[in-house]
Amino acid sequence: MNMRSRLLLLVLGLIIWIVGSIYYAYRGPQVLETTKARYWISFFASPLVSAILVVVIFKLLRIAPSEWASAGLLLAIPGMIGEAMVLSHLSTFMPRIQEASGGRYGAFLFATYAVVLGMAEIVTLNAVP
Repeated sequence: MNMRSRLLLLVLGLIIWIVGSIYYAYRGPQVLETTKARYWISFFASPLVSAILVVVIFKLLRIAPSEWASAGLLLAIPGMIGEAMVLSHLSTFMPRIQEASGGRYGAFLFATYAVVLGMAEIVTLNAVP
């Protein structure tokens, strides 16, 4: 993976984090503070949609399967750093979400990062002889 691709993945990760954070800042109560069924449907859908987006990005950038784990980290790191800041100041960055919903939001994040990074690692392990 060349330097341009590495930088592009970091920038895309930052953009995805910003867009996702804005979405949850406005729509968070409808997703996190709702019925149990709606919450769990969203809980499972969010990582799947994110994983599909990551596969599309990797394919468009022609990232070799042997580099998906590294590429996944480059894509995830800006969001992981940003979310640490958001979660530690939830009422400042996401005032529509109740403080008690911070744990649910954090669970969404952990599940999404786990699915995306796990998928990338599995692809990489299967690509390397």
